Amino acid sequence: MAGSKVLVFGGTGPAGICLLRELLHRKHQVVAYVRNPSKIPQDLAANPLLEIIQGQLSDLSALEAAVAQAGSIISLVGPSSVRIPDPNPYIPFYSSLFPLMRKHGVKRILAMSTVSAPDEQDGFALIRWLLVTLISLFLPAPYHTMLGIAKVFREEATGLDWTVFRLGMLPGGSDEASWAKDRGEAVFAGYIGGEWKSWIKRGALARWLVDTVEVEGDGAGQWIGKLPAVSKGKGGKVRTE
Repeated sequence: MAGSKVLVFGGTGPAGICLLRELLHRKHQVVAYVRNPSKIPQDLAANPLLEIIQGQLSDLSALEAAVAQAGSIISLVGPSSVRIPDPNPYIPFYSSLFPLMRKHGVKRILAMSTVSAPDEQDGFALIRWLLVTLISLFLPAPYHTMLGIAKVFREEATGLDWTVFRLGMLPGGSDEASWAKDRGEAVFAGYIGGEWKSWIKRGALARWLVDTVEVEGDGAGQWIGKLPAVSKGKGGKVRTE
């Protein structure tokens, strides 16, 4: 039977820290699965709603201990630089995570990819074409990793309520003041072309992720089994609490 906490992977990078801030701000019980707990700011680490589990992506026993507490999962796992360990850990991580989710009754997972991963509903955007072309030519390892993350969900996440959200550039700080300022920006979620832009602030992304994982009932299926591109939306600030 699924637990009640939100399990976060990739919670020590700037976007992950914004996500932890958003979840704790909304009083969610959170499990952060991290390699280096010291990277989590002290004001977050001291929050009683946050449990930190240290482990590697390949540590199945530690992973299972985290998944067993989860009701839903948000993953920001992916290459954080041009250097990717060999062998690449990210695709095998998801392949090992899916059976653990099924075992413990955890259905919902949101996972990060980039606009390098195509979707048949995408339109044309010149900035996306330029970004993907440059990344594929000069950063082939991260490029193929992000393609692989989308592929492993499509092929192996059968029976799970998965969403792979695709990102472009991610500006914005992860300190409390930057997160609080940026979380109120409008967000677009859809497909490339039209209103899509090439960037989104980290604080706004965090709010969208928590909004999405909180949705229940009929509305929960909007992005299940899909690859929405998430970016800055039209307009100014939106109402937040």
